[in-house]
Amino acid sequence: MNILITGGNGFLGRHLIASLQERGDTVSVLALPTEDTTWLEERNVMVFRGNILDPDTLIAPMRGMDTVFHLAAMIGTWRSMRDYYAVNVTGTEHVCRAALKAGISRLIHISSAMVYDMAAKRIPTEEDLLVPLDEPYSMTKAQGDMLVQRMIREEHLPAVIIRPGTLIGPGDRLNFGRMVDRIQAGKGVIIGQGNNTIPLFYVTDMVQGLLLALDSKQAIGRVYNIGNDQPLTQSQYLSTIAREIGVAPPYLHMPYTALYTAAYAAERIASISNDRVKPFLTRHGVKLYGANNHVSIDKARHELGYEPKVSLAEAVRITCAWYQHQDNRMLDTIPASLLTMTQVH
Repeated sequence: MNILITGGNGFLGRHLIASLQERGDTVSVLALPTEDTTWLEERNVMVFRGNILDPDTLIAPMRGMDTVFHLAAMIGTWRSMRDYYAVNVTGTEHVCRAALKAGISRLIHISSAMVYDMAAKRIPTEEDLLVPLDEPYSMTKAQGDMLVQRMIREEHLPAVIIRPGTLIGPGDRLNFGRMVDRIQAGKGVIIGQGNNTIPLFYVTDMVQGLLLALDSKQAIGRVYNIGNDQPLTQSQYLSTIAREIGVAPPYLHMPYTALYTAAYAAERIASISNDRVKPFLTRHGVKLYGANNHVSIDKARHELGYEPKVSLAEAVRITCAWYQHQDNRMLDTIPASLLTMTQVH
């Protein structure tokens, strides 16, 4: 199968490429013009230079492809709503329209579990309304999700929407790397009591979900949450990291409401300064680690046969081992059982 991955040179993309190549698929990646693609080229991945903001650069990469995984997104950086909208909504529309024009058989769009109302008392399912936090990442991922849904209904886009929790694994410098840096420096804090569940799951479980969505005949036109429904609490997560890297666990508790208010103030200052002053804290981060954040994966379990295979404790152990080496080559030395178990035959 000929497969194109937008954003395929990132954390998730590299793990997905390894599994696709293992099963014999031919993989190409859309990379930015200035992006370092050495890792891809060393693995015989065809690289197309382009940008999802420029629809003309999507024509050649789509030609002859069977499937597109749309991973490209703006995340983890403080930028304006306009910048986030351009990438996560307008860029997504460009990819979808290029896929339709090229006659792609299937497009798998990566949304986010952050599109849900995580303050709701019950666990969100795919049928729930999208009620994202009013900050750039969550809002634009929800808008991109709704755009793809509309194109499925009105333009017969052969798409599958995946709403994952937050990934961890070797190569994750965004969420995991930042957290471990803080804990190692003795700056980690526990938000609230620490007994809330956090929506983390291991990257190869995400790859498993993507491959199932790729191969399932009934998946087109549907939405699936992917994650781990046996999560760790915030305190368990932070303590496990500290134990694995050999430092004292965080002990300072900070009230959730106070941190959320401080984050809101920091974001307002950033906005007033036209983003010259970056917020030291964001509501997204406070909510991610300080609130109960997990979603139902029953639909993916029943319809796709998805089942998370890596416990969160094991995921933390493996990712801490990578963190202590800080070597991309570790992606090639992850135990074969953890890579190959995501294969769909």
